[in-house]
Amino acid sequence: MRRDVIFLAMILAIFLASVEATIVATAMPTIVADLGGLRLFSWVFGGYFLTQAVAVPIYGRLADQFGRKPMLIAAIVIFLSGSILSGFAHDMVTLIAFRALQGIGAGGVLPMAQTIVGDLYPGAERAKVQGFLSSIWGVAAIAGPLLGAFLVQHLGWPSIFWINVPFGIACIAIVLRYFTEQVHPVTHEVDYAGSLLLALGAGLLMFALVMAGNLPAPELAGLALAGLITIAVLLRHEMRTAEPILPLELYRQPIIIIGNAGNFAMGAMLMGVSAFLPTYVQGAMGLSAVVAGTVLGALMVAWVAGSFAGARLMLATSYRLTAVLGAIVTIAGSALLATLTPERGVLWAGAGCTLMGLGFGFVNGVFIIATQSSVGWELRGRATASNIFQRQLGQAIGTALFGAVFNLGLYARIPDAGDAVARLMLAPARAAMPPLELARDANAMALALHPIFLLLGLAALALLACGSALPAKLRPDNHPEPARA
Repeated sequence: MRRDVIFLAMILAIFLASVEATIVATAMPTIVADLGGLRLFSWVFGGYFLTQAVAVPIYGRLADQFGRKPMLIAAIVIFLSGSILSGFAHDMVTLIAFRALQGIGAGGVLPMAQTIVGDLYPGAERAKVQGFLSSIWGVAAIAGPLLGAFLVQHLGWPSIFWINVPFGIACIAIVLRYFTEQVHPVTHEVDYAGSLLLALGAGLLMFALVMAGNLPAPELAGLALAGLITIAVLLRHEMRTAEPILPLELYRQPIIIIGNAGNFAMGAMLMGVSAFLPTYVQGAMGLSAVVAGTVLGALMVAWVAGSFAGARLMLATSYRLTAVLGAIVTIAGSALLATLTPERGVLWAGAGCTLMGLGFGFVNGVFIIATQSSVGWELRGRATASNIFQRQLGQAIGTALFGAVFNLGLYARIPDAGDAVARLMLAPARAAMPPLELARDANAMALALHPIFLLLGLAALALLACGSALPAKLRPDNHPEPARA
């Protein structure tokens, strides 16, 4: 088995899934202007991350039963199917549906790739390679905004989905040719009922958030109550199920609880920046998609640097110190974005993104490595999946929450916000707007987006609390791993 070639395939797999968020975020203003459906804007992200979050623990369970290889290949095939179909969407509803299919595939790509790497590399080696894999998120996200802007301008927005196909095919080919694994089959029951309850409960709560301000209060309250009841039924079901979709034995381990909570906060923060900062740069500042992509790219460049620096610091000091320093840097970055105004320009936004990316690079590797090192082989798939599940859930819930805040603020200031956004985002239409109307709409968009950046600061404080709760002197080379059963 060629470990270096397999590692290359895992890099391709992670690039495949991680480039998706930023390449779509950069193109969303153009997609909304073409397809309409501003009120459903956040569901293009939220639907994707919700199905991804629900699928992650299912793949983790099946991988521990049948092996990582077949699950990774199946996940890539589903992801590519959703990608191809998304490019043919003719309205916002069909795009959301195809993105949901894409998310089902993406729910297996990331955890399977990171689990395979966790199997191939022990202890201190794992810290180094996971730090490198974390930087792939950054590399992909640097390419994503710029590539997305280029493709939208020259080939049209459907091409941002079809660009996934060659990467996916290359990854499948390498895995089929070079990757072999020893699997000890154990009969498991997949908790499909729990999966359905999780999707339904989270979906109802997200829908209530997104539709806040667009539905009467009694209907919103009914949706929220139905979601909470469904989540309560889910928890009761999970406690009575022999093999729950949310493996409760993992959530009894403090390090895994901390890592999952930290990933939830980081997922929400990542979407707050990547989904809404490009809208601020284009709509409130009046700059191009390329400029918006470049600003977002600053976060990802810093993420790459933070990943490498964090991996070295983790080996030299501890999980806790690395995570705390990373969280403090994200607090500083969120403070800059919270004080952003159109007059302060892209350099201010870029500085905030740079600090947040640096902090993300530090903490991302800590939570993954600490989680994987806390369990043996037979639980590592589920443990890694639980970590990524919480990040995707944070992205889904964060997108819904931020989308609700944005919609409420914008429609309160501009009743015809859908048309206004289309005019602001398209350069010819923006240039034709009367100066007073342009100033009014751009200012309304800036004010509607500002609370989202304030919420990022609260999430950064939660990240700091998670980092501070890690054991004081524990690091990858002195973290004993359970023996394989």
